[in-house]
Amino acid sequence: MSASTYPSPLAGYENAPPLPDEKAEDGKSYVNPPADQLSEAYEKFTPPLDRGRQGGFDVHIYYFQSNAEQSKYAYELWQRIRREFPELRIYKFWDRPIGPHPVAMFEVNIFTPAQFGAFISWLAIWRGPLSALIHPNLVPKEGENPSAVAKKDHSERAIWMGERLPLDLSLFGQH
Repeated sequence: MSASTYPSPLAGYENAPPLPDEKAEDGKSYVNPPADQLSEAYEKFTPPLDRGRQGGFDVHIYYFQSNAEQSKYAYELWQRIRREFPELRIYKFWDRPIGPHPVAMFEVNIFTPAQFGAFISWLAIWRGPLSALIHPNLVPKEGENPSAVAKKDHSERAIWMGERLPLDLSLFGQH
């Protein structure tokens, strides 16, 4: 996809003054101009992320079901997440591949930017030998194919922790 198909990230800032070239105290980063208020993205997910029932992000935590050590660790992690993050939606602990996922996994839904920040930073420390796919859930625009949107969410918009695993994207159909 070419860059011209994306809206400009500077929309709304067209008439802003030039950014300063001044370096911050660390000598490497730049001094940023002050903002009138914090970005809305601190409080709620940016559209078209799902702010409703599905949640803005899904996290799929993978383990090799034939590996006893990984299976044990994954099950313990699943239990820990349920205890420490009860406000998140935590799904079944699968002992086999399901859907487009090539190995066993469990899924967690995230509903707010605060939950995302807390859980993803926690997971970076606690995921151990496991891989995790973090993908957004975009609400399809009018006339947009929901399967095509879900396919992009799981591929082009995906964030990975650990080893990237190949998904069977054919399950999302053609668009």
